[in-house]
Amino acid sequence: MLSDHGGVQLAHTEQSPFRQVGKRVVIATVVLVATVLIVYFDRSGYRDNNGGELSLLDATYYATVSLSTTGYGDITPVTPSARLVNILLITPLRVLFLLILIGTTLEALTARSREEFRVRRWRSSVRQHVVVCGYGTKGRSAIRALIAAGTDKEHIVVVDPSPAAIDEANSIGLTGIVGDAGRADVLRRTSIEKARAVVVAANRDDTAVLITLTVRQLSPTVPITASVREEENASLLRQSGADSVITSSSTSGRLLGLATDAPRVVAAVEDLLTAGHGLDLAQRTVTSAEVGMGARQLRDVVLSVTRGGRTLRFDDPAIGTLQSEDVLVVVRSNS
Repeated sequence: MLSDHGGVQLAHTEQSPFRQVGKRVVIATVVLVATVLIVYFDRSGYRDNNGGELSLLDATYYATVSLSTTGYGDITPVTPSARLVNILLITPLRVLFLLILIGTTLEALTARSREEFRVRRWRSSVRQHVVVCGYGTKGRSAIRALIAAGTDKEHIVVVDPSPAAIDEANSIGLTGIVGDAGRADVLRRTSIEKARAVVVAANRDDTAVLITLTVRQLSPTVPITASVREEENASLLRQSGADSVITSSSTSGRLLGLATDAPRVVAAVEDLLTAGHGLDLAQRTVTSAEVGMGARQLRDVVLSVTRGGRTLRFDDPAIGTLQSEDVLVVVRSNS
C-alpha cells in the first residue's frame, strides 16, 4: 500500500481475501433468494414439463439454473406477465449474479498483479537498507536510533506478523512486510541479500534464534545484531550467526544495580544511549587530517580503535598514532 506518508506495505491488504469473497457470497445469495421469491409468487405463469404447479423447490431450481446459465427449458414462463418479469427482473439479476462471480476472480487477479508489480518495483530499487525483524518496543527503539543516526526512513524495512504493527510502521513512512521473519520466503521479500544490516528484535529468544539462522542462511555476510532476554541464550545467538548480541535482562540488571550506588553513572549511560542531544556514541573512520595524530588529541573522546579486524581500547598502547583505515568509536557532544 503506497500512501501519502511514503510508507510501503508489501505483504498485507486492507481487506482479507476471505472477507472479500464472503461479501460477494452474501450478495449472490440475496440475488438468488430474490429470484426464487419472484418466481414462486408468480408460479402460475410457469409451466413444468413434468406437469403440476411449481413448488418452492421447483422455483429454487429454476432460479439457480437461470442465474448461472440460460436454463434447461424444462421449466418455462408461459404467460405474458411471467415473460415480462423474466425480461425486466430475472435477466438483470442474472447479469448481476454473473458480474459478482466474474468480479471476484478479476479483482483477485488484479490485486495480485498490482501487488507483484509493486514488489518488483520496490525490490529493483532498494539496496543498502536495514531490515528490522520485530516492531515491538525494542524494534521501535532501534528504528528511532537508526533515524537519529541518519538512516533514511526509505532505507528501513520492518517485518512483523501483526498487520496493526505494520500499519503503524507505514504511518511514519517505513516499508512494512507482514509475515514471520523466521520464514525464508518472507525474508526474501525484504531483498535481504542487498541489505547492509539486520536487526533482530523479536519478543522471544527462540524466535530470535530462528530468525538469525534464517537470515544467515539467505545472506552469509550481512551483519546481524540481535537482542535476547536471557544472558544464557546470548552464546546460542552468536552460534546461530549473530555478529552482535545485546542482552536486555542483564543490561537492565546492571543499570539497576548501578543506580543504587552510582546514579550519575546511569544518567551518563542513558545520555549516551539517547541520540540527538547531550552526549552521543558514534562510529566513524579516521579523517585525513587525523592520520598520524594520537587518539587523545582528537576533539571527540575515543573509546576504541578497530584496526585490521582487531579492536583496541582507548588505553591500549598498541594504538600509537591513528592510521587511515582505523575505525573509531567516539563520544561526541551535540551541544
